[in-house]
Amino acid sequence: MAVVLRYIDARGIVKERFFGIVYVTGTSSSILKSAIDTLFVEHGLSLKQVRGQGYDGASNMHGEFNGLKALILNENSSTYYIRYFAHQLQLVVVAVANKHDGVENFFNMLEMMINVVNASCKRKDMLRQSYKDRVQEAICKCEIDTGTGKYQELSLIRAGDTQWGSHYKTILNLIVLFPNIVEVLRYVEEDGDNGFSRTQATGILAYFKTFDFVIYLHLMFHILEVTDLLSQALQKKDQDILEAVSLIRGTKQLLQQFRETGFHPLLKKMYSFCEANGIKALDMEDRYSKNGRQRTNITNCHYYKFDIFNTVVDMQIQEFGNRFSEVSTELLKNIAALSLCDSFSQFIVSDLLKLSELYPQDFSHMERIALEKQLNMYYLIVRQDERFANLSGIAELSILLVETKKHKTYPLVYRLLKLALVLPVATATVERCFSAMKIVKSDFVQQNR
Repeated sequence: MAVVLRYIDARGIVKERFFGIVYVTGTSSSILKSAIDTLFVEHGLSLKQVRGQGYDGASNMHGEFNGLKALILNENSSTYYIRYFAHQLQLVVVAVANKHDGVENFFNMLEMMINVVNASCKRKDMLRQSYKDRVQEAICKCEIDTGTGKYQELSLIRAGDTQWGSHYKTILNLIVLFPNIVEVLRYVEEDGDNGFSRTQATGILAYFKTFDFVIYLHLMFHILEVTDLLSQALQKKDQDILEAVSLIRGTKQLLQQFRETGFHPLLKKMYSFCEANGIKALDMEDRYSKNGRQRTNITNCHYYKFDIFNTVVDMQIQEFGNRFSEVSTELLKNIAALSLCDSFSQFIVSDLLKLSELYPQDFSHMERIALEKQLNMYYLIVRQDERFANLSGIAELSILLVETKKHKTYPLVYRLLKLALVLPVATATVERCFSAMKIVKSDFVQQNR
């Protein structure tokens, strides 16, 4: 088990650092808790000092009653649990793909296509050369602009359930390489090395000609494009809880706006894609035909807007809310009062006093009384100080408070700020640390067997 600590150093800087590797004989929560206790004792630390904990979604880690999270909370009620946001975001996509038949089929066909096209070096070379020839032809006809970094070599990336942004990159490359992918699939269909691959290519090509494919392609691309901005932000090295919560709320609002006004703009993109790639576009006023044969009493517009577009986006929004349920908790609502946005417009003394009450080990009754006075004075002085005007987040605020010595003038306010900053919000730095330690962990396990 690898352990990473998040803390605030003497200069007010947020740090996430690898702490140690512990060999464990099992993965039950009690064994993991015992291992952490031993590690802390060896370094003169105690779980009583911890103010936040974060893991992935495994039941032995975040289980409400018997998970590691619960065992630590039983010992210290101030170790608030935040499930890693970056990992959660990727699981939103996976969850919807598993719950909606059309989306699931789309990603299954996507995976099959990648397997067929990437099955041999010859096919990959064909795809690469085909794209290169198409770009060169377009340049000669002055149809595209050239420039540094444009039209770099592309390849098909296999989407992974735990790889950040992999689904987005896969679909993006599919859209760009679509005519070249079709060319390779036709080659496999006609001259494939075995009957199975030829049958797969035929099935994929048939699916690629359907209007259902076109809507799922563009619908999932837009959803992933919106969430990709959040994904990249959550992977920043210095990400504080307030920035993350703000980004999550903003992303959810964008998805809601897309749900309300996005269908017709999406339809235009779909028609353009169909025209460019020789796919038959449906008239939205015609009656919808199930399986291309059985006519129904609803129009194509009704089916594609309500049965597919609205349903998928609603599932995405609901899953988004479920996966980021922490954002609605009293803890994070109160932390929002520390925000620097619009000259401390969200600064609410009563919310920050409630926040201090959630940390009874850090604020005595008398300190909470003194905190109210400090907060009022801090608000009046700091919001008028030009040095604090252009900060991007509370991580920068912490550093500047130390640099200006104001952390000594308002020690209780600074204590609140540090409590907010130590809450883990993203897997980015932690996951990178775990990845770097993979070889060491493997060797360590071998030595202990």
